[in-house]
Amino acid sequence: MAGVSRKPWISPQDYLAAERSAEVRHEYVDGEIFAMVGASRRHATIVGNLFVALRQAARARGCQAYANDVKVRVEAANAFYYPDLVATCAGGDDDPYVVKDPVLVVEVLSDSTEAIDRREKRTNYQKIPSLREIVLVSQSERLVEVYRREGSGWTVDVVCDGPVMLAALDLSLPLDAVYED
Repeated sequence: MAGVSRKPWISPQDYLAAERSAEVRHEYVDGEIFAMVGASRRHATIVGNLFVALRQAARARGCQAYANDVKVRVEAANAFYYPDLVATCAGGDDDPYVVKDPVLVVEVLSDSTEAIDRREKRTNYQKIPSLREIVLVSQSERLVEVYRREGSGWTVDVVCDGPVMLAALDLSLPLDAVYED
């Protein structure tokens, strides 16, 4: 076909090498890269509030929590994503910039990313064998969705009042703490 242009396919190794020196973060999905946009102050406040609680809970369980700049590898989807927050209880990964065995992933939804976070990312995150919970947090209303692995399937708890229960880190977090400030 005349006029059809194809994007070049990029290997995961080339992506990881380029990302280490990139001025802008990129996510990687099966050979394509996508630039990440900046976050609003509201988004950053919610991430900060959650990080304080998640880090303490993770450390109490011998785990680690990271905010914003650590990639999660989804082997089954040939993808790397930058979740807003991630917790892992696995030992040291071979790459200090990538978590391969998360137990918890948090995405704070924004108008520009909500559709991708809900469909593509959530579906791909669910392919990670170690993952126990995916948390989607609205920044436009007091609403938190916790997708939890139950046996061979996934359930969802929608929280608009009361505590947010995160079994992966044995944490009960008041909704007010998520949306403080």
